[in-house]
Amino acid sequence: MGSPDELLIIDDEPQLRNMLKRLFEGEGYDVATAETGAQALQRIKAIRYPVVLCDVKLPDANGVELTKAIRSLQPDTEVIVFTAFGSIPDAVDAMRNGAFQYLVKGDDNDKLIPTVAKALALARERHRGPGPSEGDPFLGITGRSTAITQTITLARKVAPMETTVLLTGDTGTGKEVFASAIHAASGRKRKPMLAVNCGALSRELLESELFGHVAGSFTGALKDKKGLIESAKGGTLFLDEIGELPVDLQAKLLRVLETGDYLRVGDTTPLKADVRVIAATHRDLQQEIQAGRFRQDLFYRLSTFNIRLPGLAERGGDIVLLAQIFIERFAARMGKVITGMQEDVKEKLMAYSWPGHVRELRNMIERACILCDGPLLDMASLPLEVQSAPMDGPRTKAFDLESVEQEHIRRVLHHTGGNKTLAAELLGIGLTTLYAKVRRYRI
Repeated sequence: MGSPDELLIIDDEPQLRNMLKRLFEGEGYDVATAETGAQALQRIKAIRYPVVLCDVKLPDANGVELTKAIRSLQPDTEVIVFTAFGSIPDAVDAMRNGAFQYLVKGDDNDKLIPTVAKALALARERHRGPGPSEGDPFLGITGRSTAITQTITLARKVAPMETTVLLTGDTGTGKEVFASAIHAASGRKRKPMLAVNCGALSRELLESELFGHVAGSFTGALKDKKGLIESAKGGTLFLDEIGELPVDLQAKLLRVLETGDYLRVGDTTPLKADVRVIAATHRDLQQEIQAGRFRQDLFYRLSTFNIRLPGLAERGGDIVLLAQIFIERFAARMGKVITGMQEDVKEKLMAYSWPGHVRELRNMIERACILCDGPLLDMASLPLEVQSAPMDGPRTKAFDLESVEQEHIRRVLHHTGGNKTLAAELLGIGLTTLYAKVRRYRI
């Protein structure tokens, strides 16, 4: 997420795009723009924009269809579709795809500003969930398994501290969910938590987004721009996929963490940062250090408090619990009456390995709800890879030697925060042997 009032305008007409940018900047919004659907999706993959204002006719996309892609990438984002020529079918399709509103250019100028303001308020509320005074932010994380409750306990303990946190785990295990909860339970909760995916932007664009730039520092830099570090002042900066950060930018980030000083691109006057950094990665940063792709000194600064997020396959009964929640959510959205799933479906969900973790489960349940014609999800609504999951898998063989070894290795890795060198020492085996077992057991 960019600044608290960030708005992305997608329109291929430069004159209208710039006019809308000036209009909303005058209203106090921090505005970003994109000329094409592809450019917009690249930005949205890296930065969460609370509100997107999107033209219907783009050179490479239809705004009505683009709405669906945007909501898929960022479910908390509200999309306002606007067009020069109103169309009832387009309006219906836009709303069906999750658009907040469908407006006609010219006729709705007086509606545009209040519509964006309403969309922003809704997007903030949906992303924030229960406010700081409304209870424990960690109650929003679903799960009763030992693996997830232990992880929540660690996150709850570090949340009130100013300590830098490193979240590790596979893609889809909920690292941004945990980062948001840690922020919401911290003393910085009344200030923004801004997020950027370090692997989704080019090196130059990422540097500008993080540190800001001054007018004239590069082609297209027409005016000074705040970076996320400055915009998040007093709050939290979430650096997702930190393992993808270019090495030269790693040095600049290290300076921020050690001294609090940084420079905007093209500037010579240092600024002072006031942010708490939470970083996340699916990579083994120890391996990245050995390969020369990640700075060891930055790793030590980031991993002051390391929390490994468990994969879905480690979470036992949470799989069925999460599936039920997703069923209720998607059934309501589709206007269907689906109350649960058949017993054999539950068994298959428990037997499947879930390489894509919670994200894969969510997408699978959405697909199953589309296919389901009855009150319960049945086997036919499941993808073939789930249907064919062997029923004599790890969860039904809890006492065989390999399963015991697998679980023991998981626990030791959790204890060491994913540090395989230390884990190998504790296990009394060589590092090469540990890597072989990790690959074998898909840990």
